[in-house]
Amino acid sequence: MIHRSIFKGLALSILVTSLSCCSRSPSGGNPAPIDPVPPPTVQNQMDVYITKADRSSLLQKQTSVVSFASQSNSYPFVDINTNQKFQSIDGFGYTLTGGSVEVMNRLSEAKKTELLEELFGKGENSIGVSYLRLSIGASDLNSEVFSYNDLASGQTDPELKEFSLAKDAAVIAMLKRILAINPTIKLMATPWSPPTWMKTNNSSIGGSLRSEYYEVYAQYFVKYIKEMAAQGIVIDAITPQNEPLHPGNNPSMSMSATEQANFIKNNLGPAFQKAGIKTKIVIYDHNCDRPDYPIAILSDPAASQYIDGSAFHLYGGNIGVLQGIHDTFPTKNLYFTEQYTASNGDFGGDLNWHVENVVIGSTRNWSKTALEWNLANDGQFQPYTPGGCTTCKGAITINNASTFTRNVAYYIIAHASKFVPLNSVRVQSSQPGSLHTVAFQTPSGKIALIVQNGASSPEIFNIRINGKWATLALDAKAVGTYVF
Repeated sequence: MIHRSIFKGLALSILVTSLSCCSRSPSGGNPAPIDPVPPPTVQNQMDVYITKADRSSLLQKQTSVVSFASQSNSYPFVDINTNQKFQSIDGFGYTLTGGSVEVMNRLSEAKKTELLEELFGKGENSIGVSYLRLSIGASDLNSEVFSYNDLASGQTDPELKEFSLAKDAAVIAMLKRILAINPTIKLMATPWSPPTWMKTNNSSIGGSLRSEYYEVYAQYFVKYIKEMAAQGIVIDAITPQNEPLHPGNNPSMSMSATEQANFIKNNLGPAFQKAGIKTKIVIYDHNCDRPDYPIAILSDPAASQYIDGSAFHLYGGNIGVLQGIHDTFPTKNLYFTEQYTASNGDFGGDLNWHVENVVIGSTRNWSKTALEWNLANDGQFQPYTPGGCTTCKGAITINNASTFTRNVAYYIIAHASKFVPLNSVRVQSSQPGSLHTVAFQTPSGKIALIVQNGASSPEIFNIRINGKWATLALDAKAVGTYVF
């Protein structure tokens, strides 16, 4: 354990000592006072924001002065090389579920405006969320199950005459407010289930898409994208199915890799092309333990021509599989789209695992996004559908009309979203010892470095760039973002 006094000594500031001196007058009298030389002013060259596992610091901006110098010490180096560039960044954020909107609308108008500005604004007190995932129809964190074309039992609507976004009117209204705050925010949309009449089991849970409705379902996506655009809401990307290998959720659907490839190459891709739709098609949208799924689809040239990339969750597998998929298909993008924090989770444990794997791990392995799961719910982790997730904790808990609580997922994402805007580019950063790192160069030319200390003791380290370095300290299991 490093003694607290060492950290004070390091304190990220330069101690300047003024020396006074004197001389005797020519007449040999009393010494003549000489005005002291003012110490040089040390300019701060780095802003530091820290979150600690014990919550004693929550995205707190540090007050110590940090400057770069040419010096020598024995501490490990985090080296930044801006000449080695990787992927551009689309954003960091959450899924804006229908349930999120429902509980956020319980806030007073003033408090809701305050929360939206904090989440999506660019000010000092905002975290700059730059990417949102949406459900096409209901997710399992809606109050009820629905699609945009629900019919009475036994009815069908192959021409989609009954298609309507009315059930998502509140989501659309909220998106318009968010876009007014951040017009460049990117949106990805994904269905949990098609209308039940299109499915083999006529149920919102499980089943598969009937082959005779492949073309109709492709037009369902086309109508969704066009009608959202008519509302001023541009959908940047879609995935054909949320968690296609998890058909037990409500809603959900099973979709094999072969089925997804066939749907894309024969129906969805051509439908988008014919309709002039530029929305990206992103495949898979499930766990890292089944890379064979996206690999199989991307290996099909007829499907691959329509595909922008693959999306991943991390409820199974290792985040490192993204690197292998990038190496095999270097022209295809990667997206990390969902990871939840549980109602019984430990703040420090969740902070460290998610920053290490979701934020740092996914982007170091070529992901253009890092998204946590649900943006907001209430103190009972509601709403959710019958059979939906009962333990998924939102980034925000809406307590009542006048108060809300920031949970661990808020800080996990904020350590990136506040400092790494759209079109930032990941650059090379080393990872000495227990320090997990990722670095980005922003469009304005700044460097944003995220560091997670995985050790059980504090770490002293240097950040080095262009031959100069600054010495810093990070508590055990703490996360820091360093902007310079």
